[in-house]
Amino acid sequence: MNRHLSARAVCAWALLGLSACSVGPAYKKPDIPPPAVWREAPPNDAEGVWPNADWWHGFGSQTLDEMIAEAQRSNDDLAAAIARVEEADAQARIAGAPLLPSVDLGADASRQRAQVTGVGPETFNTFSPVLSASYELDFWGKNRAARASARATALASRYDKETVALTVVSSVASSYFQALEFRDRVQVARDNLANGRKILHGLQLEQTAGIATGLDVAQQETAVALLDAAIPPLQQQLRQSVYALAVLLGKTPESIDVDTGTLNDLTTPRLIEGLPSSLLARRPDVAESEQQLISANADITVARAALFPSIQLTANGGYASSALASLINPASRIWDVTAGLTQPIFHGGALRGQVVFNNARYRELLSDYHKTVISAFSNVESALVAAQQTQEQQTRQQEAVKQARRAFQFAQTQMSAGTVNILTVLNTENALFTAQDELVQIQFLHLQSMVDLYTALGGGWQQG
Repeated sequence: MNRHLSARAVCAWALLGLSACSVGPAYKKPDIPPPAVWREAPPNDAEGVWPNADWWHGFGSQTLDEMIAEAQRSNDDLAAAIARVEEADAQARIAGAPLLPSVDLGADASRQRAQVTGVGPETFNTFSPVLSASYELDFWGKNRAARASARATALASRYDKETVALTVVSSVASSYFQALEFRDRVQVARDNLANGRKILHGLQLEQTAGIATGLDVAQQETAVALLDAAIPPLQQQLRQSVYALAVLLGKTPESIDVDTGTLNDLTTPRLIEGLPSSLLARRPDVAESEQQLISANADITVARAALFPSIQLTANGGYASSALASLINPASRIWDVTAGLTQPIFHGGALRGQVVFNNARYRELLSDYHKTVISAFSNVESALVAAQQTQEQQTRQQEAVKQARRAFQFAQTQMSAGTVNILTVLNTENALFTAQDELVQIQFLHLQSMVDLYTALGGGWQQG
């Protein structure tokens, strides 16, 4: 009779748990309308085009492809992000455990000597294997919310890994292009230095013949010295960019080098921009920010539920006997079922403080999400305008180099004919060097803008 009543009580409590309610707010995705069109989109361009997942192949560099493949295998930041995914998955399993009963098996064996009335001292044994189970009824949705929060955090960690992967790929491309930029600038400086020394040698011969003056020679010597002094800083920057690239590849500085290649060997991918309405589903950082917001919303339920009573069910069953031979006899069976309720009364304001904290945390992450979204749109606009303007700047700078070279050639010819002095040659020589050096820098900026654009568009990632 008592056993049947106890079983009914357990069922009643279980049904009560199944009809549990949630005391927290339901999550509602923030409504941030995207722009209708990109302000900086090129006219008459195809709509809805997005980067491929291997977008870096568009630069036509096998070396870059190999470096990115190595970074995807060996980059430490990416390895750490993968480990964080495993950590978050484990935390999600831990958070979901209270939704299931916990079961433990224990066994006791004791030997005692006690005084028995009417008999005297007696020595006896007690053997007691017991299986125990406990379960907290999730009436207020606390445990479900804790599991939902942990699952959202785990999903956020996956999106964080995708963000890190995209950042690593973009950083490798940028660092490699920068190394090529400094190689090209060093080569421009060396070419101009060689040409300056050639002019100096000619002036020295003319001075010996009495045609050129000592001032002419001194002026060209100064120009040669300045060209020579411009090379060490560029070489320093080249080495530092290679060392930064080594870190991205997970290698020591001496294990890699960029001793071949030029920016002129690279191809420029087609300018694309996708559609603003689809951008948020293609940015892993936006998806990560939203999952953090979902997790924080679930944490509010956890904190509120802690203010209400908790209901704990426990059950124990096993055997107890003074002899091993009769341990598993039906007569040796023991069991008990208990239901307990605990209502928080006073915790020094900790529980309500946690509610306030979790609400404030949600508002903080809501602001972060809003900033992430509008920053995503801004990133694309900035990259679009940079790609278009640097492309136009590169075209104009190429013309400037062409005209500077033409003026320098004229000046050399006229100086040989004696119609202009060395100062004219020096001016045109300096203009040519500056124009060539600026062209290399603009080439890098244009390639960098394309990397930024592909990164801003999500690098081919798409939320499933």
